[in-house]
Amino acid sequence: MNKILAVVAHPDDETILCGGTLALLARAGAAVHILCATRGEGGELGEPPLCAREDLGRVREQEMRCAVDALGGVSVEFLNYIDPAVGENEELHPYTDDFDELTQRLRDHIQQLCPDAVITHGSNGEYGHAAHVLTHRAVVAAVEHAALYTFSPSFPEHPRPRLANADDHADLILDISTAFEQKVAAAYCHRTQNALFVRRSSKRAGRQLSIPEVLMKVEGLHRVIGLLDDRLVDVLETFRLKVAG
Repeated sequence: MNKILAVVAHPDDETILCGGTLALLARAGAAVHILCATRGEGGELGEPPLCAREDLGRVREQEMRCAVDALGGVSVEFLNYIDPAVGENEELHPYTDDFDELTQRLRDHIQQLCPDAVITHGSNGEYGHAAHVLTHRAVVAAVEHAALYTFSPSFPEHPRPRLANADDHADLILDISTAFEQKVAAAYCHRTQNALFVRRSSKRAGRQLSIPEVLMKVEGLHRVIGLLDDRLVDVLETFRLKVAG
């Protein structure tokens, strides 16, 4: 059985940015593992608040386990970094200043799991999130013997341009419609963040949108090094929309 490791900075990144892709890989028989750097302690509490600030990390861990289960994943582990609170003017911060330590911890985890492929944040951190950029850089430095892909690459008519990594071209663009119900279920697991998921799009639309309305039904992968197992590639090819030129 092929092993896939998705490395993300916060709970919900795995769902919003590549949930459909992970669900398709799991459905194809891959063992999908998730490694999250933080428990999202600096995130939102929900509207109305669903817990106290000091309990948010514990709550979001359980939300993430619920989401990964909905996507067909087999394990969730955390690096136990603390997610810093959002700063003034919505400034977003990295969760550590020790890049070498982070890289070594990732390398140790990857060597222990021995995944066939690793999937992580794009080089631009999607919308420029410093923690996403840090995670991308550290994973690239840590991967030695596995294929490496990044999610949310850039391609024409990207459904959520704000989330596209401008410097990462799409090698594979996937219609994840058949896994969309799983992605929706996973998104609802992240109850503390549900209001956040729809806020920006609702404001732009001038009306309150639902979670299914704002989730992407098209996802992509950018290949950094190596290739997925041929059987998994064949499965994903079934859902290919087009290749970026």
